[in-house]
Amino acid sequence: QVQLVESGGGLVQAGGSLRLSCAASGRTFSSYAMGWFRQAPGKEREFVGAITWTGGRAYYADSVKGRFTISRDNAKNTVYLQMNSLKPEDTAVYYCAADSNSLRRPSPSQYEYDYWGQGTQVTVSS
Repeated sequence: QVQLVESGGGLVQAGGSLRLSCAASGRTFSSYAMGWFRQAPGKEREFVGAITWTGGRAYYADSVKGRFTISRDNAKNTVYLQMNSLKPEDTAVYYCAADSNSLRRPSPSQYEYDYWGQGTQVTVSS
């Protein structure tokens, strides 16, 4: 079992930055691929990005590529989402998720993830 807790959300002006953290409990965290998703009001949950269990490769949605960066520190059981050049359309609840199948490329599909955090609100004002 893995428990995930996100933090770092808040209110920021357009063009600003935020760093989200996702702290994981459980000894197997370092063997899980990790993903970030977001859900805006009235919209489907969407893929933001994901990182391999080693941290050696990250993948991003086109909408955030070049602005967001995912990293992880397996010694601290934490994955990060650095968000720069934020836009009002980035406003959403952000979730981290863990995929226990480390043998496959991190998936953009939420259905491939086994564990989810409770989410943290990010609001970007114009």
